[in-house]
Amino acid sequence: MANNIANLRLSRAILIGLTASTVALGLPRLLSAQAASPATRTDHYWRLFAFGFAGSIVAHETAHVLMAYAVGAHPYFGLDHGRPTIFSGIDSRLHPRKQFLFSAAGLTTQALLNEAILDIPHSRGGAFERGILAGGIGTTLFYITLGRNASVSDITYMARTSSLSKTQISLIFGGVSAVHAWRISRDPSYAHFFVRPEGNGAAIGFSF
Repeated sequence: MANNIANLRLSRAILIGLTASTVALGLPRLLSAQAASPATRTDHYWRLFAFGFAGSIVAHETAHVLMAYAVGAHPYFGLDHGRPTIFSGIDSRLHPRKQFLFSAAGLTTQALLNEAILDIPHSRGGAFERGILAGGIGTTLFYITLGRNASVSDITYMARTSSLSKTQISLIFGGVSAVHAWRISRDPSYAHFFVRPEGNGAAIGFSF
């Protein structure tokens, strides 16, 4: 039994490592693709946007897992009312600080990723990085509104394991995302944030 558990944990660690490596290795290619010819931007804009959005979500979940291992816990995957969920493997009553770090890791990582994109000088405004930015802001918006009171919500657990209330935590992360959204709105590189460039203008929506 112990060997099976050890093998399962090793398999999870390998899967997480491969996922992170795939994202890391694919990032330069996607970033170069977003600066390619106008035809590429037109034909694959929403695909690159979706990759960026998904990459932000993967970064969120990977941060949870890595933080759990960093504090000496053993995270595991399960279902909460039929929804796939990463559980920390931490007894929040005995180790509230560790649980808080685990719960905060996802949104914090997305906020830092968005901050890096907005701060680090580069040729900005491409579809992939727009997807990353949208993923970070969208995830935060979900957690501070619809997902705020869910039984396994990051906001719920952060409030439960700290002296902060759900409202205070929502204001902290929501405030950061609001600043990011404001900066995006003020940067001409991100004009028409959800609009795909066309040869003679722009188009809103998806193409197949």
